[in-house]
This record gives sequence, C-alpha cells and structure tokens, in this order.
Amino acid sequence: MRISAKGEYALKAMLDLSLQPWRRTVPIQEIAARQGIPQRYLEQVLQSLKHAELLAARRGAAGGYQLTRRPEEVTVGDVLRAVEGAQATLGMRNGRGQRTPDLAELWAEIDRALSQVVDHLTFSELAERARARTGAQAMYHI
Repeated sequence: MRISAKGEYALKAMLDLSLQPWRRTVPIQEIAARQGIPQRYLEQVLQSLKHAELLAARRGAAGGYQLTRRPEEVTVGDVLRAVEGAQATLGMRNGRGQRTPDLAELWAEIDRALSQVVDHLTFSELAERARARTGAQAMYHI
C-alpha cells in the first residue's frame, strides 16, 4: 500500500481527534499546530474525511471538527480508503504501471496481510498505544 502525504496527514489528524474527549469539537488550527501540518492542506484532508462521514464540521467561534464515530469503530483502513481511494494497493509494478505477473500471487498475499492489519487496527488502539508511549503528552503531538 502506498500512502501519500495526504494519507499520513489523515491518519495523524484522526489520531489527534481520537486522543480528545469523545465528541469534542477541535479547531483545525489546534490540529495543524500539534501535528505540524500546513493548515491549508489539512483543510483538504479533513474535507475528504468529512465527505466519507468520518468527521463532522462545525462552523463559528466554537467551530472545528469532531469524530462521527467512536475511535473503536474506525479503522486505519477506513481512513486510508477515504483519502487514498478504494484502489489503494501495494505491489511491484512494471514500467507501464501494471503489476508484474510473475509475482502476482506474492502481491496478493501481501495485500491480504496489509488489509488484515489496516482493517482491524482501530483508532482506539492507536490512541492507547500513543498514550502508553508518551503519556498524557500524546494529546499534544503525535
């Protein structure tokens, strides 16, 4: 699976929101500052996540973004597919962008293994890992 900067930023933003109290609306400026993501680019990423109904947006002085589902209900795969597209794949490709036929079985096996990880790893689990690794400071920078 090839993960773009957009995919990485989406994962960081979702983890940031997962570390917040449930349903807290977080201003985009806070997420951008904590994660070191340019705000203009983060806006595009968060819009993709909103379009996929993983986030809700709130306007106004108390505006920002919040999760629409609990962190234990959202997988890494959900987020990656929302920003990378349903066809996010892994594998050796030849010069024409096609998978090398001789290794098709290997790439299929690797795709299955990756899907097993990203489709079962939730943001609740990632948040717990972050908290265990850095304590309460995980809320501020991942």
